[in-house]
Amino acid sequence: MRKDIINIAVVAHVDAGKSTLVDALLSQSGSEKVDIEQIMDSNDLERERGITIYSKNCSIEYKGIKINIVDTPGHADFSSEVERIIKTVDTVVLLVDSSEGPMPQTRVVLKKALARGLKPILLVNKIDKKDQRAEEVVDMTFDLFVELGATDEQLDFPILYGVAKQGIIKEEIDDDSNSLEPLFNLLLDHVDVYPDYSNEDLQMQVSSLSYSEYLGRQGVGRVNKGILKKGAFVTVCKRDKTVVKSKIGTIYINEGLRKKEVDVAYCGDIVTFTGISDISIGDTVCKLDSPNPMDTIEIEEPTMAMNFLVNDSPFAGISGKYVTSREIMERLDKELETNVGLRVEQLKESGGLKVSGRGELHLSILIERMRREGYELCVSKPEVLLRDIEGTLHEPFEKVIVSVPNQYSGTIINQLNVRKGIMNFMDSDGSYTKLEYLVPTRGLIGYRSEFINSTHGYGIMEKSFDSYNPYVGKIQSRINGVFIAKEDGKAMTYSLLALSERGVMFVEPATKVYTGMIVGMNSRDNDLVVNPCKNKVLSAMRTAGTDNYVKLKETRKFTLEQALEFIEQDELVEITPDDIRLRKKILNENERRRANKVARSDA
Repeated sequence: MRKDIINIAVVAHVDAGKSTLVDALLSQSGSEKVDIEQIMDSNDLERERGITIYSKNCSIEYKGIKINIVDTPGHADFSSEVERIIKTVDTVVLLVDSSEGPMPQTRVVLKKALARGLKPILLVNKIDKKDQRAEEVVDMTFDLFVELGATDEQLDFPILYGVAKQGIIKEEIDDDSNSLEPLFNLLLDHVDVYPDYSNEDLQMQVSSLSYSEYLGRQGVGRVNKGILKKGAFVTVCKRDKTVVKSKIGTIYINEGLRKKEVDVAYCGDIVTFTGISDISIGDTVCKLDSPNPMDTIEIEEPTMAMNFLVNDSPFAGISGKYVTSREIMERLDKELETNVGLRVEQLKESGGLKVSGRGELHLSILIERMRREGYELCVSKPEVLLRDIEGTLHEPFEKVIVSVPNQYSGTIINQLNVRKGIMNFMDSDGSYTKLEYLVPTRGLIGYRSEFINSTHGYGIMEKSFDSYNPYVGKIQSRINGVFIAKEDGKAMTYSLLALSERGVMFVEPATKVYTGMIVGMNSRDNDLVVNPCKNKVLSAMRTAGTDNYVKLKETRKFTLEQALEFIEQDELVEITPDDIRLRKKILNENERRRANKVARSDA
């Protein structure tokens, strides 16, 4: 029998408490026993980084009504996930931190919901914070609704207050509620159950894909009209306007965190189905001989790109299983099936691939996954994608919100100004200064490390794509040169000790290095070719003194994101399953000099 169904998405800025709220909903509804925190963040990368990367579905049942819940990413780089999922839900629960208020990424996810005509529910979370300002945050969120063009009906949004970690939601801050009861009741009052279109022709759009080694590719989406039957023959309307006939295999619906196999899925429910090997995101599954495609899912264009190249260093193939351009291309083709925010183009000159995405994190997550799967490759410095708008060159700008201790505010203002940033807002709240800037994306590449150092780790910076604006010209990049290894071999303590007096080292003693590998950062702005493999000359002569125990300065280790931020245009990041290395594009010193001379003469 068909159940009454409501589909909701939980949307918010990163670390606002989305996954924690879903934990509480599953636990208090009695659908699941939640043994670990953020149970929906099941992917290894999500657990390590503490963020949601992929949208995931679960369901609960309350007073006889099935509620499908979609946990969405909060980072702007994964906004394509939100764009797809928004089409499958009836409302969104917007979480906003009671202290921070709306952040740049809150704007991104809310904009998607309002554009779909949904009527959001505002949940001001973490009201147990000492510096909470819930009432002010409500006003700030209302202003954001107005700014994003919300209708009068959308502006009349219900408001709740809570502490998701404790499973407490309140209608008013002073209420004595100790459960999620107010949220459950509001969902039933605020959202109409999905209408019964069971007697109409089948229509279901695929919003995401999953894969099983046993069942193959699986489509996921909401049944908008009609019913979906196991083994039924259907018509699939593809994104390229072609129409093909296929057969549905197995059908699954969500029950708690599990998927339950069923013979029939009714309209309104979010289902997973097998049987169509070439199903893609945006395809519409319709009744046989009755094609009725839904509007294509529009995804925002990428703003950043980097080149994926075959690893040609002397250490190539030592630890990686997949090292050829064909294997890398096949892996990216597979990624394109599910990652709709990605673009891949062939590079004619180098034989590599230009991969475009929504931001540094979007691309670095893909690289990290490939690395863990055994792929080996080199990638170039991220570059922004410029656009020609009405004959004028435009570049992407990001909205940046910074909160720093007062004593560091002058330094940060100067740094953002040098990067061609435009200040929109400045306010001091006790010992902290809050800044809001509009900064070219180019100016923010490589800035996070400098920001952390400048604020001694006390600063907070949030950013997300805002708009395309006229190109602002040259922006200052990294001011330090690097130490480049002169020969192949093992790094020696004797050499590293001498070099560390002139900069920061990236390698430790006994680390294998090769010609052209970057082994440290110079304290000055020029690159130096050095020999980290040189050892102390030994002789049979006894000296008057004795060698003393030496302790090297701490070396700098790079995460993947930090490495991508650090390199310049003539450098690459070498990525293998075991290591991340920095290197020059041209390894040979003489060839590098000739290339630089040609580049200067052309300029």
